[in-house]
Amino acid sequence: MSTTPVTQPGARFAPWRREFLALMALGLPMAATQLVQFSINTIDVLMIGRLGPDHLAGASLGLVVYYAMFLLGLGPAMAVTPLVAQTLGADPDNRRDARRSVRMGLWASVMFCAPALIVFLLTEEIELLFGQPPHLAAMAEPYVLALAPGLPFALGVIAMRNFLAAIERTRAPLYFIIGTTALNALLNYLLIYGNWGFPRLELVGAGIASSLSHAIGFALLVAYAHYEKESRRFDLFTRFWRPDWERLGDVFRLGWPIGVTFAFEAMLFNAAILLMGRLGVNEVAAYQVALNVAALAFMAPLGLAMAGATRVGLKAGAGDDAGVRRAALVSILACIGAIMIAAVPMMFAPHVIAGLYLNADVPENAAVIALVVSFLPIAAAFALFDATQVAANQALRGLKDVRVPMVITFISYWMIGFTISAWLGLGTDLAARGVWFGLLAGLAAASVLLSIRLWMITREADVKAPA
Repeated sequence: MSTTPVTQPGARFAPWRREFLALMALGLPMAATQLVQFSINTIDVLMIGRLGPDHLAGASLGLVVYYAMFLLGLGPAMAVTPLVAQTLGADPDNRRDARRSVRMGLWASVMFCAPALIVFLLTEEIELLFGQPPHLAAMAEPYVLALAPGLPFALGVIAMRNFLAAIERTRAPLYFIIGTTALNALLNYLLIYGNWGFPRLELVGAGIASSLSHAIGFALLVAYAHYEKESRRFDLFTRFWRPDWERLGDVFRLGWPIGVTFAFEAMLFNAAILLMGRLGVNEVAAYQVALNVAALAFMAPLGLAMAGATRVGLKAGAGDDAGVRRAALVSILACIGAIMIAAVPMMFAPHVIAGLYLNADVPENAAVIALVVSFLPIAAAFALFDATQVAANQALRGLKDVRVPMVITFISYWMIGFTISAWLGLGTDLAARGVWFGLLAGLAAASVLLSIRLWMITREADVKAPA
């Protein structure tokens, strides 16, 4: 009689099911949080768009400068994920080391804001340097300065969310972000248009509303971490002001390539605004609408990918090489599935989406709406590549592999993507649509190259990549 154990049907897939369920438990609240948090900016764009194309274009140019600094500062906040995840993966009770990473991640976020403010004060000069219309450059700077006070709080929210994700506390951040987003919408209503006796501040009002929303969101997360049973055990804020120079150095060493990588990608899309500015005000306004739609669709895959980075980091810290490979692949497939849901209406209902941002009954909006409708199917086409590259990149961050991906993103987005965008947009009859085809090329290159990098690392027996 055979003594060979009988494999239960589907047993070989059980680890994959467990990994998928673990990713969903962690990732769905994070994806929803990303979506809701980004909707603060979406609400700004929707409400500013009601002021007219010039206001929308001015806000778009201001956001180029603001997000350049935000993304560079995002690196230290994002470094909290691999540092804490690998620490807790190796020893779930090592709260001291995890606490060091979170504290210095917050320190680094605050320290970054001083040089960022200098750049914000030069917003108008920067816009003029890049050949933007003077009246739009003049509108952009006050908007950016109104956004500036919220920058340290926005970065702090990211750092706190990454810490809470590592200890599987993801629902509370979602509830807090929903509340602050509703608050942002109310403040926009009051301050942009001057309702209920408030002053009509237009773009400046939108900036003030966003800053207040970020500050309140950060305060709520700090209070939660201080009082919630599990997170309270880490004692994050006792002697918070005591420096830890060694760990601060670790945060910056790991964080600066992450920030530069984010900047390479996002600034490609923002630099495309400058190309659109060379083509006309309508092109800038239409690009901002289409970009906002594409970015909104990207939020769910981004949240899942961030959860994937945590899962990869936990498995790497525990020395589970097969688990690392499994977590990375499940994350990529989940991100692709998520973004495809959003890509379908972008492809087949662009008129409906454009009508949400601009009033189709106003004749001067017709040209902008037509451009939006021509942009959205291209944005839908690169959704697959966008989801793949973010999942692969986040998995690499979970392994603390950040420098080679930084080089890959520079090559993909700037040597390939921006070059093609500039050539097709300014040098051919494709004009504004050509800019979008260049973005498509850059994302395609990044998804292929980052996937190859991830495969090269995880195929080895020891998948821990160099920091």
